[in-house]
Amino acid sequence: MVKTLEQAKRQKKIRNLNDALDNGALDQVARILNGGLSPGDIAHILESSPPKERSILWQLVDKKFESEILQCINDDIRTDFLSKLNPQELISITEDFETDDLADVLQQLPDTVIKEVLDSMDSQDRHRVEEVLSYPEDTAGGLMNTDTVTIRPDISIDVVLRYLRRHRSLPEMTDKLIVVNRKDDFIGTLPVTKLLVSSPSATVREVMDTEAVTISVSTPDAEVANLFERRDLVTAPVLSPEGKLLGRITIDDVVDVIREDADHSLMSMAGLDEEDDTFTPVLKTARRRAIWLGINLVTAFIASGVIGMFEATIEQVVALAVLMPIVASMGGVAGSQALTLVIRGMAIGQISRNNIGWLLNREFIVGVLNGILWAIVVAVAAVVWFNDLTIGFIIASALLINLIVAAIAGTMLPVLLRARNIDPALAGSVILTTITDVVGFLSFLGLATAVYA
Repeated sequence: MVKTLEQAKRQKKIRNLNDALDNGALDQVARILNGGLSPGDIAHILESSPPKERSILWQLVDKKFESEILQCINDDIRTDFLSKLNPQELISITEDFETDDLADVLQQLPDTVIKEVLDSMDSQDRHRVEEVLSYPEDTAGGLMNTDTVTIRPDISIDVVLRYLRRHRSLPEMTDKLIVVNRKDDFIGTLPVTKLLVSSPSATVREVMDTEAVTISVSTPDAEVANLFERRDLVTAPVLSPEGKLLGRITIDDVVDVIREDADHSLMSMAGLDEEDDTFTPVLKTARRRAIWLGINLVTAFIASGVIGMFEATIEQVVALAVLMPIVASMGGVAGSQALTLVIRGMAIGQISRNNIGWLLNREFIVGVLNGILWAIVVAVAAVVWFNDLTIGFIIASALLINLIVAAIAGTMLPVLLRARNIDPALAGSVILTTITDVVGFLSFLGLATAVYA
């Protein structure tokens, strides 16, 4: 109930802010922005505003909140804001960033700016950031935070507690302490829950967990997300190939990965960039979309070329032109269903060489069953419509062929594209549409040509 009331209050503040912005009451907008909304809420408001309003809102945000807001906001918008700052302002606004968040920001800025920011840091912080920057951003190394609490295995629990009390605060989401030797070799972890209930005289070695989940620094971020989901992790140590502790990954970063992967899959299916801002300016939006419209045009010409091969048949039997889109459309939908299922299975790590054969067989049978069902339905409708049994037979046969081909193509395309390091979400739908259109038109018009000739 308390949560519901808090949500209602927050939504009311956002409505009041929008009303004040519409009325030009900027003083009131500033009071609402800086008077109780969380950094995440302000980030959401900025992301939900057109560029002109977004710029006004950002100028009204209290300087002390800027750092937290930037850590919550979309990468494109954050880069836009930061690109307008001079190096000194950039250094000031990012000084409270977590190591991994700062590394993400720096990767989007010019090399000269990166160097200036790094030069302004003390040697320890600079080393931490440079270490994260040395790894690809889509791996555990690029995702990790080097801010960890480590302890030795030979000290007592009482010493550990006294050591922790000397800190003003612990890193966020510290659910476990990491046990290492003097060479920083990983040994195990000591969960905070076990620390609090263990005897003060016991040593860390006696109560630590030596079977803790660890992550190699080169592990892809998608695999990291799957591991966190399967093992219900809050944090996990990141190790070098030699077993040395490099840092840790926290659940908030994993949530970002999951969201980015979901955005990527959804946007790529439409040929869009997952970083596209809803309110991106017209020219930038048009330029990004034009590329895939051009690719789609090429595939459309291919399908049109197939139709042109049977121009004489279409002139002879006009009904073919009326029914032709049905075959291609049904194949496109059936193929998209299989394609989406396989891409999702790949994303969550469910598909491998061991089960792709079973999946292909299942989709083939589904294609046959649905092909038979809808072939009968469409054939009956065509016969009633045009009073021609022959055209009913032709469209039924073509539909059955195209649904089977669509099911096979939708299943195998992601596997083949992934094997060639091509993103299935980005290229799969375009190739699949071409296949189902070409096979649909070729089978329908080819059969019609053979029968009516």
